Amino acid sequence: MEKVSENKSFGGLQTVWEHRSAICRCPMRFAVYTPPSLVDGTAEGPVPVLWWLSGLTCTEENFTVKSGFQKHAAEHGLMVVAPDTSPRGTNLPGEHDDYDFGSGAGFYVNATRDPWIEHYNMYSYVTEELADVVFNGIGGADRERQGIFGHSMGGHGALVMALRERRTYRSLSAFAPIVAPSSVPWGQKAFTGYLGADKGPWLEFDAVELVRSGHFFAGDILIDQGTADPFLDEQLKPHLFKEACAAVDQPCTLRLQEGYDHSYYFIATFMAEHMAHHAAALKV
Repeated sequence: MEKVSENKSFGGLQTVWEHRSAICRCPMRFAVYTPPSLVDGTAEGPVPVLWWLSGLTCTEENFTVKSGFQKHAAEHGLMVVAPDTSPRGTNLPGEHDDYDFGSGAGFYVNATRDPWIEHYNMYSYVTEELADVVFNGIGGADRERQGIFGHSMGGHGALVMALRERRTYRSLSAFAPIVAPSSVPWGQKAFTGYLGADKGPWLEFDAVELVRSGHFFAGDILIDQGTADPFLDEQLKPHLFKEACAAVDQPCTLRLQEGYDHSYYFIATFMAEHMAHHAAALKV
C-alpha cells in the first residue's frame, strides 16, 4: 500500500492511498480522513469508521474535495473512507465509451459476465478486501462500529450493502440514491452489462427488492432528495423505497429538499446532518 497524498484538514489528515487489489485485479485508490483525536493521540481507543460511496463518473477525489465533510468528521471523531467507483486501467472493450457503464460506473455489484467478471467486483472489493486493508493497514479504525452512506449510484451501493451486510453497518444514509436500479435506465443498462439479461440476479443488488424480500436494517435510514434533481422522476424514484419500507415497518426518513438538485452543492448543504445521524449511531 502506497500513500499518494497527505493534507492537514481541520486538525486531522486527509490522505489518499493506492494498493493492488486482488479482487479487482488492478491498482485501486481510496481516500481516508483520520480525525484529530487519532492524529494527536488523544483518542481513548479505535474510532468509528464511516464509508462513503460516490456516484457515476466520480473517483475518490470528488467527495473529499467538494462535500466539506472533514469539518464534521473532525468534530464527531469519525474516520471516513471513500473508495473509487470502479476498477481503473483495465482497458476492456467499451469500458470508456459511456459515462454510465464501465470506468467510473462500477455500480457496486459483482459482475458475472465476461469480460467484466475479471475486474468489476466492487461489492466484494468494498465489503471485504478494502475493509481488510483499512482495518489492518490504517491505525485506529474500529471494525465493530461502521456506518455507510453515498450519493446516487453510491447511495444505491450504500443501501444494498447495509441491507445485505446488516451485521457490519450500524448506520445508513443516502443522498439522491438509485433505489430501484432494476426499474430505471441507469440500473437496467449496468445490470444487463455486468450481470446479464436474466433479472433474477439483479434483485440481489436492488434496494427496493431487498426490503420487499425481508432484508431489514436495524436503524433509521436517512435519505435526502432534492426536488429540482433532473434525475428524480426517471432514474431515482425514492418513493418506491419509502413505500417498500412502510410495507414492512422498516424505519426510513425520506426528506424532500425543495429546490435542490443532484450536485455536490446539495450534498454539502446537508452533510452536517448526515454526519450527525451517523455519529449518534456509531458512538453507542
